[in-house]
Amino acid sequence: MTMIQTEFERDELTELNRFNPYLKGIYAPVRKEVTALDLEVEGEIPRDLYGAYLRNGPNPLNAPEGMHHWFDGDGMVHGIFFENGKAEYRNRYVRTRDHEAERAGTLDAGGILEPIRRERSALTTYKDTANTDILIHNGTAMALWYVSGQPVRMDPRTLETIRTETFAGRLPKNVSAHSKVDAQTGEFLFFDYDLYNPVMSAGVVSADNELKWFREVELPGPRLPHDMMITKNYMILMDLPVVFTEAGLRNGMWQIHQPKNQPARFGVVRRDGTGDVKWFETEPCYIYHGCNAWEEGDKIVFYACKMVDNGLPPNPEFGPYAPMAAVLALQAELHRWTFDMKTGQTTVEHLDDRRTEFPVVNLDLMGHKTKYAYHVTIPNTHTQVFDGLVKYDLESGNGIEHRFADGVYGAEPAFAPRVGATEEDDGYVITFLTDSATGQSEALILDARDFGGKPLARVKLPQRVPAGFHGTWAPGEQIAAAS
Repeated sequence: MTMIQTEFERDELTELNRFNPYLKGIYAPVRKEVTALDLEVEGEIPRDLYGAYLRNGPNPLNAPEGMHHWFDGDGMVHGIFFENGKAEYRNRYVRTRDHEAERAGTLDAGGILEPIRRERSALTTYKDTANTDILIHNGTAMALWYVSGQPVRMDPRTLETIRTETFAGRLPKNVSAHSKVDAQTGEFLFFDYDLYNPVMSAGVVSADNELKWFREVELPGPRLPHDMMITKNYMILMDLPVVFTEAGLRNGMWQIHQPKNQPARFGVVRRDGTGDVKWFETEPCYIYHGCNAWEEGDKIVFYACKMVDNGLPPNPEFGPYAPMAAVLALQAELHRWTFDMKTGQTTVEHLDDRRTEFPVVNLDLMGHKTKYAYHVTIPNTHTQVFDGLVKYDLESGNGIEHRFADGVYGAEPAFAPRVGATEEDDGYVITFLTDSATGQSEALILDARDFGGKPLARVKLPQRVPAGFHGTWAPGEQIAAAS
């Protein structure tokens, strides 16, 4: 993969970090926080597209000196706001407490490839970056971090940081990325895990930002889950066979492995916080990202991307970063799990052998039955890139692809309902694209009902959007209410 050489990698990288592929080319950070109100458009932005596509990702404030993991970069949200056929672009750092401390020169924590700092608060033993996920709750955006940190509220249009969120001081621990919002109730349902202790936690926050309940769930040992799902009445927690090594536990280092023959378990918890956890056990597997889940009578139907071996040996050109890169080059395939709440039985179905991930649905239906999901397609390369999109029919597992041009890579998309839409896929799919040869980025707008067809519009962006993590759709009426 031929990539641009950025000023960052040419002028600022240490000899050690010149081996790190996630600090170069399309992954290299940008430094400017930009506001651009007059964007060049190829095609036509639909006038019934109203709201913002937001995408979070890692963007180091300062050039790292020691070992640097892709998850260490300071959170930066890139957003494009649409109204009346016009578009605005902004990008802003997520100003966590640790980000502000680094600016002030008082940061007392490092990244996840460095020893943890146990003398810090037990809540944030690594630098808290809020760089992983972004969602909309209580009228604002909220940035979340996979390694678990404090949520950060942001204005969904200006992207300015509002505050670190503690839910009126009642949040007992941290919040992991991929917690969920139920658009029909306005509730925020969250989970967290403990790197060193055999517990997971879960809770629910009301639409009015009141912590309704919080509980800890005992596990057989420490785990490293990545996602959770919701239905109308339940939360689904994942106890999956990825854990810290014994050496990692002893030394306080980020070293993980997959134990052989340890089953995968899915814990179903009532959304009102009452009752025991009902566990469903399956063969060993790992899931980064769920797609959607819902109830059908006494059964819960759960769609997710199940990890498969990428088959790639560590790449020697990455030097000491070869093991990290091999793990980050994730590959997964769409599966369906069915949990029978009466019998306790689980069935698993493999729906498609295309390598797809970062699934999204119409967020108005999160936790309720959906027919469609939109995924990125992933080539089998030594770094994580997305070379196209696929619209899945979840009932059949069939999909329609939209491929990007050679050397052009995308981001997790978002589905934006057309203003006034009443059907699930009546709307638009939006993503950011970056040309790896030129560094030019743009926003791509597709008609969700003509998914393989010509794009409706390409909006040129004023600077490169570095490859990153997760995105969301912020409806225009919610943004207007927040303002």
